[in-house]
Amino acid sequence: MIRTLLALDGALVRGSLAFVLGGQDDIDVVAELDGKEQIAPALCSMHPDVAVVDFDLFGAEGPPHCPAGTHRSPMLMLVDPRRSQALSRVLRTHVRAQTVGFLGNHVPPLRVVEGVRQLSRGEPVVDADLVVAALNKESPLTARETEVLQLAAEGLPVREMAIKLSLAPGTVRNHLSRILTKAAARTRIEAVRIAREAGWI
Repeated sequence: MIRTLLALDGALVRGSLAFVLGGQDDIDVVAELDGKEQIAPALCSMHPDVAVVDFDLFGAEGPPHCPAGTHRSPMLMLVDPRRSQALSRVLRTHVRAQTVGFLGNHVPPLRVVEGVRQLSRGEPVVDADLVVAALNKESPLTARETEVLQLAAEGLPVREMAIKLSLAPGTVRNHLSRILTKAAARTRIEAVRIAREAGWI
């Protein structure tokens, strides 16, 4: 039996998928979770064969991990295709791994069933359209704007950024203004967060 943990936002979706998975002769749903805080403790204590997780519970942070030396459960992440920007950074780290799979959250339940089986066998599970959309998502920032935002991420004030980049402070402020516009952000902190989730920096 493939011991499977479900961590999905939304009781209806979670319950429906649990019903389909639990109806398979070779799959046993051992836990149904709805909160991000519950997942890591459950993974590390229950050690399921596969965990099916809502990507939106983690975003650019990527999947949770148990302490080194403990069992690491393969994880099938269900992703909203509209979140391809946020997915790009996670994909760059995990797309080649056979312990993390990615499927669109719109796929039929039986595709999730097959994904669980594939991961349990150590086979890669990747929605090709999802990967292409995420990895081809280009940053709207220019090279200079990227440099400015990277320094902003380090918490440097405008004057120090200007010195490092050999620019006038007013020019740095103009770059920051354009960055906020492109990222649809209200503050530098928000722009940094959005850019990191999108894989721009």
